[in-house]
Amino acid sequence: MTEEMQMNTWRGTDRMTVRQMIDVPPLWLALFLMLVWAQARYLPLLTFDFDLARTTGAVIICLGILLMLWTIAVFRLHQTPVMPHQTPQHIITTGPFTQSRNPIYLGDVLVLLGAVVWFGAVPSFALIPLFVIILKRRFIAPEEACMKENFGPDFTAFAQKTPRWI
Repeated sequence: MTEEMQMNTWRGTDRMTVRQMIDVPPLWLALFLMLVWAQARYLPLLTFDFDLARTTGAVIICLGILLMLWTIAVFRLHQTPVMPHQTPQHIITTGPFTQSRNPIYLGDVLVLLGAVVWFGAVPSFALIPLFVIILKRRFIAPEEACMKENFGPDFTAFAQKTPRWI
């Protein structure tokens, strides 16, 4: 999808369509978490299970959730929409946005990584890059196109100094 097409999909989206309401990162994350669980459950010979993995996985999951909660609080503080497919009101450059342009998506990836480690689902590590690609194409690219359209040089400057992930 070209940048112009991505911008057009974002225009006039103050009222979300049904497709936009169900095409959200938490549902994609839930799908991928179910795949991790299924791999661990139905292909147990390809998993490892020890306490350190569960502890490490739990810590990574908690970090991801905390990062998401912190980011949502910053969105609320700046009175701009959290949901994808909605037009942002401001460029946020404080809090977690000093280190990442996409801290909620980074939190999603951390939760998925933590689940893979928790379950010891070694083949499921392959799901992480696929999840990142889906986030980038379905959400990040259109969001960045919208930000560039709405905020021009301010967004370009922010994007140049702040990495997409970390």
